Amino acid sequence: MSRTDSSVPEAPAGLGRRLPLIMALACGVAVANVYFPQAITPLIAHNFGIGQDAAATLATLTQLGYAAGIFLLVPLGDRLPRRPLITVLLTVTALALLSAGLAPSTGMLLTAGTVIGTATVVPQILLPMAAGMVGPEQRGAVTGTLQAGLIGGILLARTFGGVLGEHLGWRAPYLVAAVLTALLAVALGVALPRTTPSVRDRYTTLLADTVRMLHDEPLLRRSIYFQVSIFGGFSAAWTAVALLITGPDYGMGTQAVGLLALIGAASMFLAPAAGRRVDRYGPDHINLWCILLALASGALLLTGLVGGAVGIVGLAAGLLLIDVAVQCGQVANQARIFALRPEARARLNTGYMTFGFLGAGAGSWLGTRAYTQLGWGAVCALIALGALLALTAYLTGRRNRPAEADGIEPVNEQAAAAR
Repeated sequence: MSRTDSSVPEAPAGLGRRLPLIMALACGVAVANVYFPQAITPLIAHNFGIGQDAAATLATLTQLGYAAGIFLLVPLGDRLPRRPLITVLLTVTALALLSAGLAPSTGMLLTAGTVIGTATVVPQILLPMAAGMVGPEQRGAVTGTLQAGLIGGILLARTFGGVLGEHLGWRAPYLVAAVLTALLAVALGVALPRTTPSVRDRYTTLLADTVRMLHDEPLLRRSIYFQVSIFGGFSAAWTAVALLITGPDYGMGTQAVGLLALIGAASMFLAPAAGRRVDRYGPDHINLWCILLALASGALLLTGLVGGAVGIVGLAAGLLLIDVAVQCGQVANQARIFALRPEARARLNTGYMTFGFLGAGAGSWLGTRAYTQLGWGAVCALIALGALLALTAYLTGRRNRPAEADGIEPVNEQAAAAR
């Protein structure tokens, strides 16, 4: 069992109005470093004279590095003061981005990309930190605010990478991101409050606790099932769509991928509303709608086979649906797990996000293989399969379970209105 420090609160009570917005912006800027390489994959392939499959390996390794960083580094958020930990991780990320932008070979680029993914786990430390600074009746809303920044960063990263790469070359996004990340390290070093670690356990004990929670907490596993299946389809769609748009069927540049992402980024404004609905009705209510949206997305994205204006409109609409499904589902999943064990939020988030990004990495790899070997229709089938697996997990988990088993007690209408 973990040795908690109950004499000092985890963080100052309350977040105020400005700090959640700063933390949401930090989540977006930090996580964007994992995703903008997806938009510039064709440019990297052309520059180094390699195949698109080989270039797409960069996105996969970066996401797998992110999964490794979450498992190895995020538990330290329960053990170490978070402000200096966050500052150090952002500094390492900035240096790795600079190395990637100056990389003379694909080997150096892949190595730097893996380090970027491993170190840029700051959002997964900020999320449980924010959850511990508010009461349970506000946890969904605050999680939704930070989640809006996180998913906004994921989606706008493709706009950032695609547009900047199209006009200034593939190195420009890395170099600009290095500067932004360094500035973010300074800003958070000033803005974040001091926190007291919630446990004093050894690092190896924290890792063991994370693994143990995967066995002991069925609601954690439930959130993981939903995240892996939907997020994997999301990553498959966004990795493959860059190859589709820049390929012979459409013949567009990476800037077009960025514009599609800009449309999808509108979904980030739904996260706070999803958080409020989680506070009111519980996370399963949101999860079901997100699963159905992902299933509809797989069908709608098939219009990309038509080509032309109809295909572009269909792709934009389908990507928007999968974006909403991932964003709002993430809010529900994290609100569920943050309600389980207050002293272990970083470790709970570690288990959840590690598997989530393993699913994302697998989705990127499968999406690329499905597209290059079988075509866009196979990518759409992959997305639909993930949604069906999530629906099966949802129906199986709901059977013979009481309504309050989500780990969050939904509030009634009068209480919600009073707040």
